[in-house]
Amino acid sequence: MSLEQYIEQAILPQYDAFDGGHQRDHAQMVIDESVKLARAHGADEQMAYVIAAYHDLGLRFDRETHHIHSGEILMADERLREWFTEEQLHIMRDAVEDHRASSKNPPRTIYGAIVAEADRQINPELVIHRTMAYSAKLFPNGDFETLYARSKEHLLEKYAEGGYMKLWLNSERNVRSLEELRAIIRDERQLRELCKAWFSSKKA
Repeated sequence: MSLEQYIEQAILPQYDAFDGGHQRDHAQMVIDESVKLARAHGADEQMAYVIAAYHDLGLRFDRETHHIHSGEILMADERLREWFTEEQLHIMRDAVEDHRASSKNPPRTIYGAIVAEADRQINPELVIHRTMAYSAKLFPNGDFETLYARSKEHLLEKYAEGGYMKLWLNSERNVRSLEELRAIIRDERQLRELCKAWFSSKKA
């Protein structure tokens, strides 16, 4: 079995059990962007591929420390030792730990910067919909106003000017998309309409 076959068959299906913002499509997007960034920055593409595949597996335990658990899962997977050295695995674990948007410290290696940047998939509409989806998970019986208030608060805290999310590689895609998202966040009417569209689609 190749590395790619192992990841496809044993790792990516685990994302199917996670919330709507962290399903297999999210993992695949982070993988694709990580490999692209690794190529652009002269890093090992297979390492970037695996880091991205494992980066959110710790969500099976909790959200607050999932990045730590994800690194532990990667290190505990003996199958990876068929393809990587212990030194490489330690670098990969550090990168997984460093991907979280709320981290106050910069990534320790280029691999951490790569997966962190790849994880910042700032498609404005997708970000807003995923934020509403997570708000709905927190408040399963919440009405629109409840979910909207929580989502708006989170979007301001994370993505607005001065928010805690940082771009470590400033990829052109993310810089452009972040400005588009910030423009929506500043426009109360547009933000509310996008959130309402998501809410209505789920209630239909």
